[in-house]
Amino acid sequence: MNPIIVETVVGGKTVRLETGRMAKQADGSALVWADGTVVIATAVSSKVSKPGIDFLPLTVDYQERAYAAGKIPGGFFKREGKPSEREVLNSRLIDRPLRPLFPDGFFCETQLIASVISIDRGGISDVMAVVASSTALYLSDIPFMNPVAAVKVGFVDGKFVVNPTLDEQEKSSLDLVVAGTRDAIMMVEGQGNEISEEVFLEAIDLAHKSILPLIEAQEKLRMMVGKEKRPLPATPIPPGVMDMVQSMGLAPLRDALKIAVKQERQERTDQILSEIKAKILQTPSDESASPVEEREVANAFHELERRIMREMILDHKIRADGRGLSDIRPITIEVGILPRTHGSALFTRGETQSLSVATLGTSDDEQRIDALEGESTKRFMLHYNFPPFSVGETKPMRGPGRREIGHGNLAERALKPVLPPRESFPYSIRLVSDILESNGSSSMATVCGGALAMMDAGIPIKAPVAGIAMGLIKEGDRVAILSDILGLEDHLGDMDFKVTGTEKGITAVQMDIKITGITVSLMREALQKAREGRFHIMEKMKAALPSSRNTMSPYAPRILTLKIKQDKIREVIGPGGKVIRGITEKTGVKIEIDDSGLIQIASTDEVAAQKAIDMINQIVEEVQVGKIYLGKVKTVADYGAFVELFPGTTGLCHISQLEDRRVEKVSDVVSEGDMILVKALEVDRQGKIRLSRKEAIAEVGAEREVRVGSGR
Repeated sequence: MNPIIVETVVGGKTVRLETGRMAKQADGSALVWADGTVVIATAVSSKVSKPGIDFLPLTVDYQERAYAAGKIPGGFFKREGKPSEREVLNSRLIDRPLRPLFPDGFFCETQLIASVISIDRGGISDVMAVVASSTALYLSDIPFMNPVAAVKVGFVDGKFVVNPTLDEQEKSSLDLVVAGTRDAIMMVEGQGNEISEEVFLEAIDLAHKSILPLIEAQEKLRMMVGKEKRPLPATPIPPGVMDMVQSMGLAPLRDALKIAVKQERQERTDQILSEIKAKILQTPSDESASPVEEREVANAFHELERRIMREMILDHKIRADGRGLSDIRPITIEVGILPRTHGSALFTRGETQSLSVATLGTSDDEQRIDALEGESTKRFMLHYNFPPFSVGETKPMRGPGRREIGHGNLAERALKPVLPPRESFPYSIRLVSDILESNGSSSMATVCGGALAMMDAGIPIKAPVAGIAMGLIKEGDRVAILSDILGLEDHLGDMDFKVTGTEKGITAVQMDIKITGITVSLMREALQKAREGRFHIMEKMKAALPSSRNTMSPYAPRILTLKIKQDKIREVIGPGGKVIRGITEKTGVKIEIDDSGLIQIASTDEVAAQKAIDMINQIVEEVQVGKIYLGKVKTVADYGAFVELFPGTTGLCHISQLEDRRVEKVSDVVSEGDMILVKALEVDRQGKIRLSRKEAIAEVGAEREVRVGSGR
């Protein structure tokens, strides 16, 4: 088994593409090596499509094997289970640049599996999985003709870094993934700390140049061992069927696509399709011709719908809902609408509506993540829900699908750069976006509503974040860029380019292309229009809520922090947790202590939280020489009295220091349980405390003392 290997250099690091050693029964397979990271990808496709299928049934699965990092999976079964959120997101990352490059009419069931079988801290297993998947497809007989590659770009210390390591990613103000072919960009995904449009475009340009060596390596490997491609499928729509559908449907469909309300427009187009099907399928066909299939009529109808919509935009500059190309749909905003939540906002843009709710918690509520590179916690979580009623449908209610996970992750990355630092705001934050209506750009409504909900909750974010989805219609040299796209424009258009940011710069982007790619110059124009649209939306948001509220909801926890010395942690916890349990039982608060001595006290009752802090201060308080204390007599001895100044801290008041006269017996002056005033005279090297009652009384008098025993 001699593998066929091609090596190249990307970002100063060697990347090796290999085939011929593993998974040889797949239609195509490839390994990609990058230092200690190894990804194997396989591509398999059925030889014929299933009857009635009129779309590409492509499945992409990215999986991380625990053994890749020398780990054994946790849990009862000790084996990998359902895909993690990261695996789902990376599956989408592979799918999005590859899917548009399959030929029209190719409907054979196809599966791509990319498995991480070794990993280091290089931090590029996701982009290497894109390269491996493209290579597997390109080497196979599957009619995938255009190789794709992907790289990451970071921005560290004012310089771009291609394929940064995990350590470099932690310092980077930009985390960008770009996938493309030799000639064009297919996909962009990333987040930035309010990055300018120009820096962003520079990063994309650098990424595309860095992709080329990986494209060339795939081409070289195919020349050596690539399989002959299957013949391309026949045209999915017979010309005769297209002619019949066009003659019957052109005029009514043009009128239908001018209906502004989504459901009314959909009902009318469905009605037109039913009428055309009835006429064509019931008409006797020429005996020499093949019978017309229902799916051929449907495909022709949808193609006609696509052409008409694009004609309206390119020729007449008018969109389905009557807007111009750069117009934003009407926006309405309500904040603080739910009485018992910590923060809420209802954001409506046209026929898309998001109910966003912010909830505050403590560090106990943080999400714990067990990744191949190590364990970590996540203090900010955003969950996006897309119930079927939002588009007027009925479906079973199950867990979040890949689309919901992807949209939630995009919105989370958009808002993360404006969060306050943990040191000044020690709360965990959960945002939930329930999409109540949808007609395009629901993830961007989530960003806008999420920012408003956090501001309503009193979270001091750096700046409001707004998001907009841009579209593209391209026919040859004719191009139209659309602002705030509808669901119809997303479905029938050529691009979905989501951009989020503050007034200062971009916080997140996501671009998906349905054609064979776009150029950087087109992206520059789209970004400029996105900036204009973003600012328009931000003005609406500021009018509803200019800045974060100064106070939090009375139902939100209050977290007070206290820093103690590390050697005092044991005293606060007590034997078996006795002391800290006692404090929580008396006050009803929640207490967390970390190894550095940072204590967080959480409670919805601020008075109770302050009481807990006072109790802890008493435990960890250190004696100050010269200070007067009201202490409790714990033990009486012949030579003096032991006085507890505060819990766990006791000093000796010698018999000679009890009064300003000679004392024969200590018990003549004090008894166990008495509360007496004492002054701290000295703390020696061993920590022993010397006290004086007579000096304390000389300074402040004895009125505050409380006697319970036989003492005077």
